[in-house]
Amino acid sequence: MAGGKMAAAASIRKRQTVALKRMLNFNVPHVKNSTGEPVWKVLIYDRFGQDIISPLLSVKELRDMGITLHLLLHSDRDPIPDVPAVYFVMPTEENIDRMCQDLRNQLYESYYLNFISAISRSKLEDIANAALAASAVTQVAKVFDQYLNFITLEDDMFVLCNQNKELVSYRAINRPDITDTEMETVMDTIVDSLFCFFVTLGAVPIIRCSRGTAAEMVAVKLDKKLRENLRDARNSLFTGDTLGAGQFSFQRPLLVLVDRNIDLATPLHHTWTYQALVHDVLDFHLNRVNLEESSGMENSPAGARPKRKNKKSYDLTPVDKFWQKHKGSPFPEVAESVQQELEYYRAQEDEVKRLKSIMGLEGEDEGAISMLSDNTAKLTSAVSSLPELLEKKRLIDLHTNVATAVLEHIKTRKLDVYFEYEEKIMSKTTLDKSLLDIISDPDAGTPEDKMRLFLIYYISTQQAPSEADLEQYKKALTDAGCNLNPLQYIKQWKAFAKMASAPTSYGNTTTKPMGLLSRVMNTGSQFVMEGVKNLVLKQQDSDKQDSSSPGPHPTSSIKVRIISQAPEYSGEIRYSHQRGFGSEVNKKKF
Repeated sequence: MAGGKMAAAASIRKRQTVALKRMLNFNVPHVKNSTGEPVWKVLIYDRFGQDIISPLLSVKELRDMGITLHLLLHSDRDPIPDVPAVYFVMPTEENIDRMCQDLRNQLYESYYLNFISAISRSKLEDIANAALAASAVTQVAKVFDQYLNFITLEDDMFVLCNQNKELVSYRAINRPDITDTEMETVMDTIVDSLFCFFVTLGAVPIIRCSRGTAAEMVAVKLDKKLRENLRDARNSLFTGDTLGAGQFSFQRPLLVLVDRNIDLATPLHHTWTYQALVHDVLDFHLNRVNLEESSGMENSPAGARPKRKNKKSYDLTPVDKFWQKHKGSPFPEVAESVQQELEYYRAQEDEVKRLKSIMGLEGEDEGAISMLSDNTAKLTSAVSSLPELLEKKRLIDLHTNVATAVLEHIKTRKLDVYFEYEEKIMSKTTLDKSLLDIISDPDAGTPEDKMRLFLIYYISTQQAPSEADLEQYKKALTDAGCNLNPLQYIKQWKAFAKMASAPTSYGNTTTKPMGLLSRVMNTGSQFVMEGVKNLVLKQQDSDKQDSSSPGPHPTSSIKVRIISQAPEYSGEIRYSHQRGFGSEVNKKKF
């Protein structure tokens, strides 16, 4: 329950971006091609607000909106008395106290207070009292609840939070010592984010969930919150002019809430697609990947002080066409595509150089080329394409560095071996090598890799290993440096859920990686790969497949089953193991 995917006429990314731009424009709709200078202002946010804005708006876009400075609320800030300030923060006690302090210190000309989630009446009164005491009532221009308490990463994907995300994690919900109060807090946090999501989407969902799980607790609370808001038609967040009319149509979205326990193997699985590998092996958060450059110690004299590693950050956003096209592709295909893009770029670059030479402009500046552009159509075309070529070069360099970093992890940890073996375990295919041999191999992966592999085996196997075999596995895992606490938890979980007799059916897959790159050569854009064709996926031999046809992914099967069992718009709940909410909302008039 950490995130979600949603397809809608207007993507949730676009809707949240529009809401943010409206907020930055003093809560007035932002007009794209408006003439004249924007009103210059300061943006003050907390860490939560920063996480929401950073994947959606670049520094350039903020500047175009008139944002000259963007500062953290709790940083040391100097007074700028002739500039308005737009605040975008969570309504916490700590944040309210700091905002009241800003009012007392008269930091800005005027204050536009925007809260990520709804602020309580008592906290609103605290701000009013502080403004009154500081004689700054007229300076508080607007106060808005924005209902933007979620982070949109892609057109159809969002996560609930990044700050304090461990508080709503799987571990937090499944801790054996969690109290009722703590569980209520976790559920309220999740519900608030989902409620904000649907307010931004402008639609009231049909809710579907499984019974007897944390998902049901979330569904009940969310259903109650939606109904309370819809009951007051005058103040309903779903009937305003600024929102869509999705709630009045029969195309209302279906919200399916499932518990992570229905499929614990998938998040442990070593994957083979570009985006999943970047997320798994690199420092990748909120669409930004952070890489460390090599220290260059190989060229340093003996006894020299080691060079400090340089850190580089790259944004992998929807604007990046290569990322959008290949993020779901198997990594070998990505490696080959980078090589093809590099070759295309070099061919274009050579063409420009050739045209320069023909025109007798070798080594001349771009101004001279422009003077003769009307005489040579080809040269004009080549020059006009230079910005596009430079952007292509930037993306090639970006994905060269990212893919090379991923490749290093694959080679060092033998991740292709783990991927192949986990696919075979989940598809009940015979293993070429015993699991114990892989766990005992000191060159194959980290202790975490080994534990993930064994947990997938333990979860997927129809019959749990005998105590003698389990002790042998435990010894091998301990010798490899593994912490056995995850195994202990999974063992108890499996026994509690009675999954040993009816394990999740993991379907067969049809592909596997064959070998790795022989080497990476650094020339030109630093990414000429040899042996890249050895990485292409190829079909498994038919004699290694089960007699049955390959089945769908277990999570997909569960989703399909739940969605197909969603009730009609009659409010009827037809399945005892599932629960539905909100089906009868369409019958009401507001």
